[in-house]
Amino acid sequence: MNTGFRMLAHLFLLSFVLTACHTAQKFAESGDYDSAIDFCVRKLQGKSKKKTEYVQGLEAAFQKAQARDLAAIDHLVAENRPENWERVNAIHRSIRNRQDKITPLLPLQSKDGYAARFELIDIARLESESRQKAAEHLYNQAKELISKGERGDKLAARDAYYALCDLESHYYRDYKDKNELMATARDLGTSYILFEMKNQSNTVLPRQFAERLMNIGKSDLDSDWKAYFFEEKPGVQYDYKATFKVRNIDISPERINERNYTDEKEIEDGYDYVLDSKGNVLKDSLGNDVKTKHYSRIRANVIEVYQTKAARLTGYVEIYDLSRKVLMDTRDMGTEVLFENYASTFSGDERALSRDSRNRIGNRPQPFPADEDMLVQAAERIKPNLREELRRNKAIL
Repeated sequence: MNTGFRMLAHLFLLSFVLTACHTAQKFAESGDYDSAIDFCVRKLQGKSKKKTEYVQGLEAAFQKAQARDLAAIDHLVAENRPENWERVNAIHRSIRNRQDKITPLLPLQSKDGYAARFELIDIARLESESRQKAAEHLYNQAKELISKGERGDKLAARDAYYALCDLESHYYRDYKDKNELMATARDLGTSYILFEMKNQSNTVLPRQFAERLMNIGKSDLDSDWKAYFFEEKPGVQYDYKATFKVRNIDISPERINERNYTDEKEIEDGYDYVLDSKGNVLKDSLGNDVKTKHYSRIRANVIEVYQTKAARLTGYVEIYDLSRKVLMDTRDMGTEVLFENYASTFSGDERALSRDSRNRIGNRPQPFPADEDMLVQAAERIKPNLREELRRNKAIL
């Protein structure tokens, strides 16, 4: 029994080692040397007796990863392109991380006496040099893009801002006049939009109409690169003007319609005895009287008063490029406010009333809303559509 158990344990251990070696080899053969390194490091950390296959696997994967990265750096530097320094610095940081992983294991020797050799390079100096050159490239690139932004290219100014963000997040938090340049790029890249309303209808609009419409929600419209203004401010150079023009307002007369109708229903209201041929009450097999349900038709006469009034508003949005003095886009918009009220009374049997009739019974005629109130409602109702149109309009960069 003990011999068999020891044989199974030996086979299990051999299977585990082969599987582990196969895993490291699989990473290495696919070119994923850093995954092979991570795998071997995990197998070697904290072990007093280090297995030769992991030591040799780590050595081989490290040499191949270093050779690959150093060759890539040589190629990038030989191209003599400033934009390559970002990639060079990324590779230098990868090399630094790789060397930091194996340094705690050095000197590395297996339990069988195999001593691995690792050629470490002065990566701190190299990484510092490439970081400086990458930052310098982004800085110079941002300045060139800002120059384009000063000539009216807003997208270039935004790219300048993003380049400076990369400089800050990847290389140096403080670098020359980076903060001032970021503020300049932000200002040049932002589209400043003046929103206004014009009444081109033949109707005098109440003061609250414009107040409600102009209260469209600056926080809902502003984005990273768009800033809306609802009154013209001195010293602000606007890029676009968005104008909502009220074209037509139609307010219907106050209408009152009356109609009479009857609700009918058949209800059970008792029962009738069934008689036999002799006129006596028929009995069932248990001696009980045989009865049938009795139904009656009931009615309720309804008088319904229906009140209605509608206000319709139509207009359009114009997007005007102020710098080029060009009309960029026009979109039609409109909305309707409807006042409805039902008031009903009835005579007859209440049980005959339908659900709709029952819901309206007891309602009273209401005063019609004033024209001004309906127009203010229309302004409130069209605001979400107007806001969405301004947010998604492609004419505003």
